[in-house]
Amino acid sequence: MSVAEHERAMISGRTKAALAAAKARGKKLGNPNLQPGDAAATAAARDVHTQQAEARAAEVLPFIEAARKAGALMLREIAAAMEARGIRTPSGRGRWHAATVLSVQRLVERAEPQKLAA
Repeated sequence: MSVAEHERAMISGRTKAALAAAKARGKKLGNPNLQPGDAAATAAARDVHTQQAEARAAEVLPFIEAARKAGALMLREIAAAMEARGIRTPSGRGRWHAATVLSVQRLVERAEPQKLAA
């Protein structure tokens, strides 16, 4: 067994033990509002999550467009400009990457036709 495999097994064991201890203390694990097989709750949760993601993407889109106007053409350049300006990612954590910029653009593009139809 390699060191990485051993470490993974150790982490897995600690995680399982911690979850078992929390459960023994009476802690309800998982999302208590989302029951298995409840398609309506799953769809409602997904819709709320999508709406929140679209709102956050719309908040940062003007900064992406400003970076483009300033001469940043590549996604990597836009991400660097966002980092330099201290703009938080839509999730509020992590750093800007080319993939983050692309995700924001795609999310906004996908949301716009739906808003026009509404």
